[in-house]
Amino acid sequence: MNPFTFYNPTELIFGKGQLNKLEEKIDQLGKRILLVYGGGSIKRSGLYDKLQAIFQKKGCNVLELAGVEPNPRLSTVKKGISIIRENELDWILAVGGGSVIDCSKAIAVGALYDGDVWDFYERKAKAEKALPLGTVLTLAATGSEMNRGSVVTNWETKQKHGAGMTFPTFSILDPENTFTVPKNQTVYGISDTLSHVFEQYFSHTKEIPLQTGFAETIMKTVIENARKVLQNLEDYDARANLMLSSTFALNGLLATGVETDWATHSIEHAVSAVYDIPHGGGLAIIFPNWMKYVYKENVPRFKRFAVEVWGVDPEGKTDEEVALAGIDAVRAFFNEIGAPSRLADYNIGDDKLDVMAEKALPFGPIGNFTKLTKEDVYEILKMCL
Repeated sequence: MNPFTFYNPTELIFGKGQLNKLEEKIDQLGKRILLVYGGGSIKRSGLYDKLQAIFQKKGCNVLELAGVEPNPRLSTVKKGISIIRENELDWILAVGGGSVIDCSKAIAVGALYDGDVWDFYERKAKAEKALPLGTVLTLAATGSEMNRGSVVTNWETKQKHGAGMTFPTFSILDPENTFTVPKNQTVYGISDTLSHVFEQYFSHTKEIPLQTGFAETIMKTVIENARKVLQNLEDYDARANLMLSSTFALNGLLATGVETDWATHSIEHAVSAVYDIPHGGGLAIIFPNWMKYVYKENVPRFKRFAVEVWGVDPEGKTDEEVALAGIDAVRAFFNEIGAPSRLADYNIGDDKLDVMAEKALPFGPIGNFTKLTKEDVYEILKMCL
């Protein structure tokens, strides 16, 4: 196990009916609020009206930034920064999924930064201060509600980068707020959650039984509850287990003392920067192909994955056969839940593979399980066609 420092200051408020805790947060943080949300699902679900009732009761002055994109745009971030500065707002409330929260983190940092907020995503600056940020989560997927990561797309330059920005001060997670998430978005959230665990599970770090056990439990919990929730989108217990799994998949716990990878996310960011596809859908396509490309780097790890997570029987099989059976099980599961399996599912051909391979490595070779060059990424993308 490697040395580490674990720090996570986000207050997690979980369970049915917890939205009422927002009142005490308003008392603590102030009544001048920027409300950030996406395409309007919070209005259709009734959550928006509940928020307005709380704001009215507390006498809040609330300005809104609506329409945050699934891959949040730099232009939207800058619009939010302008609203904050022009109206001297106290804090930000992000209501939605990871895209809304990622956008809000960028706004929270950018509002107090004299330069261009894109500097953070190009590694020209490091976030040191931010406005307070609260979240009300409506989609179990990214884990952004309990980490400092933020991914933003610069649509003008076709670049999609992540940066460490700011932790939410608090996050309210009521599984009932995910009941109205449609099946396809639920599937993308499932594939995103599993992919976050994969990025931290496939590691060469030795003697990490606790982290390995945590990761395997999260993966098995997601697999079991994915099947339940896709039979009944309003299964509270299944939604609750998926929501908590997605949070703990990326709140720093699994990465303690572990060398993690993240090459697949870099590849997907390049694909969705060019084609603007759903992040979870892109990961479902790419990850099994990344696995097949790199598994020989650590066959025992992939064998354990196959046996412990997918229940592959190793009897009569070589270690490599067991490892490959586990990878096949990943693809079979994604197919079972209706996730895309090829770039062709998004009408993506081979005409921009070189462009995407180039964009996947903005700062040099990617990954730690094995270092990937542009040529490696190109080959993985070819496998994804």
